[in-house]
Parts: sequence; C-alpha cells; structure tokens
Amino acid sequence: MSDLQQFLPFLMAMVLLGAGSGFFSCSEAALFSLKADDRRILKNGSQVQRLAIAMLDHPNRLLTAILFWNLIINIVYFALASTIGIQLERQGHRTEAGVVAIVSLLAIILFSEMVPKMIGVLFPRSVTGLVSFPLAVAVRAFDPIAPALTAVNQALRRLLFPDFRIEPYLELTDLEKAITISTADEELAAQERTALQNIVLLSDLRAEELMRPRTQYRLFRPPVSLSDLGGQLTRSGYLLLTEADSDEVAGAIALKHMPTIPRQHLERFAQPVVYVPWCATVAAVFDELRSYEREVAAIVNELGETIGIVTLEDLLQTVFEDEASRSSRLLETLPIRQLGENLWQVTGITSLRRLRRSFNIDLPPSKSTTIAGIVQEVLGRFPVEGDEFQWHVFRFKVLAVDQLGQLTVELQRTDSEGGVL
Repeated sequence: MSDLQQFLPFLMAMVLLGAGSGFFSCSEAALFSLKADDRRILKNGSQVQRLAIAMLDHPNRLLTAILFWNLIINIVYFALASTIGIQLERQGHRTEAGVVAIVSLLAIILFSEMVPKMIGVLFPRSVTGLVSFPLAVAVRAFDPIAPALTAVNQALRRLLFPDFRIEPYLELTDLEKAITISTADEELAAQERTALQNIVLLSDLRAEELMRPRTQYRLFRPPVSLSDLGGQLTRSGYLLLTEADSDEVAGAIALKHMPTIPRQHLERFAQPVVYVPWCATVAAVFDELRSYEREVAAIVNELGETIGIVTLEDLLQTVFEDEASRSSRLLETLPIRQLGENLWQVTGITSLRRLRRSFNIDLPPSKSTTIAGIVQEVLGRFPVEGDEFQWHVFRFKVLAVDQLGQLTVELQRTDSEGGVL
C-alpha cells in the first residue's frame, strides 16, 4: 500500500497525459475524416464548428501542431513510466517494474491511440464540435515554435537531400504511353485516352462555351422552402438562390443533399457560388471551384452581370463522357443531327468549335462562340422562323425559335460560291 501511495502522483499524471494524448489522436482522426458534406454543414453551424473549418483551411499547420503536442505528451508519459520502473527495480521489485512497462505501453496504445481514433472516425462531425475550441488554443500555442521547427526541417532536407529536384511536369504523350502500358484492355485504354484528351481540352474551352445560359435554369429569391420546387427537381440539379435585392445568383444548394436539408429557409443552407468571367478557361473555373470547395460558378460578362452558370457535374460530364455537349445536357438532343444528304439540324447552343471539328474545316474569325451567336451576328437582330442567310460554306435556315430564345437551325454545305454541294 505504501508503494502504491509513493507512485500515486506519477500514476495520476500518466492518466492525465494519456487523456491528453487521446484528445489529440481523436481530434486528428475526426477533423481529417470530415467529408465535403460534413464541412459544408459545420461551416454553416455554430461559431465553434466554424472555428474547426477555419483550422482545416491550413491543414499543414493543424497537423503539425497536433503531432507536436502528441509527441511531447507521449515523451513525458514514458518518462514517468520509466521513473516508476527504475524506482521499483531499485527496491527489488523487478517483476512489478516489467509489468508497469508493459501495462503503460498497452494503455497508451489502446486508450490513447486506437479507441480515440476509432471514435473520431465514426463520429467526426460530433467530435469536431467538441474538440475545436481547445484544439484551436493548442494550435495557437504552437505557432511561436513553428518557425524554428520549419527552419530545422529545411536545414535537414538540404543536408540529407542536397540534389533533390522537383520532377518536371509530364507531357500529354507521356501520360498516353502510361495509359497504354497500364492496361491490356484496348477499349478501356481508349476511354482513358478520351478522358485525358478532355482534361487537356479544359484549358482550351472558355467558360461561355460550357455554361448553362440564364434561360436554362430557375432562380429562387429568399426566403425559400422545399415546397417552392413543386415536387420537381431542377434541370441543373441545384436550387439557385438570388440576392435579396437583385436577380444575380448568390448561392446554390445541391438537391442531391435533399434528405439533409431543412424544409424551410433553405437559403441558410446555401453554399455561396464563385464568380468567374465569361472569357476564363474551363480549367480556371475548375480551379476556382476546387480552391473554394464550391460546386457552382456564376459566369459574368464584362458588365458584371450573370449570364450563366457552370456546375461541377457539367465539368465531370465534359471530362468523362465521349462527345459530351451542352445540347445533350440541356436540351437532351444531339448538337448536330444529319437529316439527309448534305443536310443537318443544329441546335443554337452548339459551339463553333464542335462545328469545326464535325466538318473538319477552318471557320472565319468571329466574336461569337455558338451557332446562335453567328445567327444574331449576321442578321443583326433576334432571328425569327424562316430566316435564311449564307455564312462561310454553310447556308443557314432558322427552323424554330422557342419561348426561351433557343434556336433550331438547318445547315447545308455549299461550295465557295454559295452553290449547294
């Protein structure tokens, strides 16, 4: 009994240190197990929950602080365990000293590592709300030490790896070779090459060529309830919210999250959109969405007016679908459909890039990027059914103009003098 009382302060300190180690282990597992949906909910939650998301904006700083404090705690823990063992050995209790060493090791592995991390992974959102404030204090306390550790890390890297060089970017041909070598399935390799080519194409496509025009999506002004949808999903897959005093897109709610959103005041759950100029590349749009963890980009013209939107699903469809087009996504029809010999039906939102690729011809320079733009550019007005004109090697005839201004155009290929081929 006297021996137990002698080591009681050490044992109590070890219990507290084990709890501290468990706290940091659980915090690490919880915060880095948060999914995109969890982060979105926490970002719109209480101040403490928003604090956790703010820390995740700097993941290297957060992880380094957690690992540092966990390491310090574990060092002190094992120092105390060693002290108890040494004292027991001096008193002639070698067996008890061995038991203390084994039990202390198993205790910290089980109760400070495995169990806390399991709890953090299973209940990340709940745990995050509980640990965010004390964890923020620990991270702030680590900040004065961080520059010194960073300097030591860089010095060791230069000492141990003096010739380390950043590997250059792979060229497209290198990636194609890697795809060919990686699989013997020719069909799969062809699909992978198509996806790769589409990814490269993102840096060439402009936002206005991919966007959904304003006529192709619905807008809702706050306050918004689920009943305002009328039991129908929107064609874009998002509930788009305007600003309170304008018709500009301000926020979006992915309707795939409908089971988790409230019935009333949906605007409180909305995710802000990012704003991108019409002339930006689609690759730049994707970078903006990824940087801000958004799913919808509002495309604005030179006057700052919203002229369309691009969603994350639009980008994924462009990458992974062979011959993906806006006509297929928005109008559920082919962009270019052959009606007969030398006769095609084309939608107004078909891009000139697709027209050039389909007919394998060079087109004259134009400010427009779509068939509808060419029609308006040549006519100098909004088209009406029956309008006909010649442009380059094509004879245009407007077949239909719907209430939203969408065109259906008939194309005939002609020779250089305008005669039908």
